[in-house]
Amino acid sequence: MAKHFRSITEKYALLLVLLFTMLVFQILLPDGVSLFSPHNLNNLIVQNSFVVILAIGMMMCIASGGHIDLAVGSIVIFVGAFAGIFIVNMGINPYLAILLCLGIGILIGSWQGFWIAYIGIPSFIVTLSGMLTFRGLALWLMGGRNIGPFPVEYRNLFNSFLPAHWLNNPNDDTVFISTLLIGIAISVVLIAMKLVSYFRRKSKGYEVENIFSEMLYPVIISAAVIFLFHQLGRHNGMPAVLLLLGVIFVAYSYFSQNTVLGRHLYAMGGNAKAARLSGINTKRTLFFAYANNGLLASVAALVVVARFNSVNTTAGEGFELQAIAACFIGGASAYGGTGKVSGVVIGAIFMGVLNMGMSLLGVDMNLQRVTTGLVLLVAVAFDIISKKRRAGAA
Repeated sequence: MAKHFRSITEKYALLLVLLFTMLVFQILLPDGVSLFSPHNLNNLIVQNSFVVILAIGMMMCIASGGHIDLAVGSIVIFVGAFAGIFIVNMGINPYLAILLCLGIGILIGSWQGFWIAYIGIPSFIVTLSGMLTFRGLALWLMGGRNIGPFPVEYRNLFNSFLPAHWLNNPNDDTVFISTLLIGIAISVVLIAMKLVSYFRRKSKGYEVENIFSEMLYPVIISAAVIFLFHQLGRHNGMPAVLLLLGVIFVAYSYFSQNTVLGRHLYAMGGNAKAARLSGINTKRTLFFAYANNGLLASVAALVVVARFNSVNTTAGEGFELQAIAACFIGGASAYGGTGKVSGVVIGAIFMGVLNMGMSLLGVDMNLQRVTTGLVLLVAVAFDIISKKRRAGAA
């Protein structure tokens, strides 16, 4: 029994830490202030949406061998500057402008991937160069001035609320019930998918844990989803950006676990030489990781400029550090080869909870940075110590 309990706590350690942190902040907050209020939960999603998007792209680079991308913050302002020029200055159709911006992001990622994968320059050097180059180009394009405001049609793509945006003259009850039903539907799908996967693996003779251990995680997540959508329904409904995050989460979870290219990324991180000798085109795989990271950075840029309704000269500053921190806190290894999309998302949420909780408590901004830095150090130290312990046991 003790061994089984220890196995569960190790498997779900990050989720337990997140829940514990949220409860601690809830206890410490003064009366009348709640971390779980509809308004704060909505802000938690909206304010950290770009971190989740950037962290998923960063995780693909880290998984391929501990590579990082220091340029994602600069890509955000660079692509954002083009979005402002296309949509605000030139009046181009927002949908066409979005496609052009995504293409620019892919080109930037491909540029960096070429030097890293095919020329062999360390990722730190290439992306440090990109961080300086693309921020400088962005500020030059902007002429040192902010660009905005953006048209309502574009802002609604990322800043509206669903299903309120779909309904005609909805009242509060309609929004609440519709939002809650969406949350229940998502929860049912999550549990059903896990059950199908469990019994399929069991029928094929694969080693599986008992059903309680297997279903604990999806049940907890489903309960959290229902509670989240219950609270969002009491606000304005589900933020449109949450739908985007859901699509990205599902797509990259499937890609990383169920596609050949996704598994190649992890194989490279585990042992690049062995992966190459087994027939994996490691250069092409690493090139893809950075091209994909450029794509997701451009998506984050579109979200950021819509949220702030402008492209300002400080956009993207420090974004790369937040993305890297979310990856390592979320369980990605500094050496590559491990890490899950779900873990990275939880890592980003953990950072958001940490920052929001400290802000609500009135903690000085400088102390917030100290706390985030120490949490990152502990997360990476835990990864390294765990690897050494497993190597010693072997």
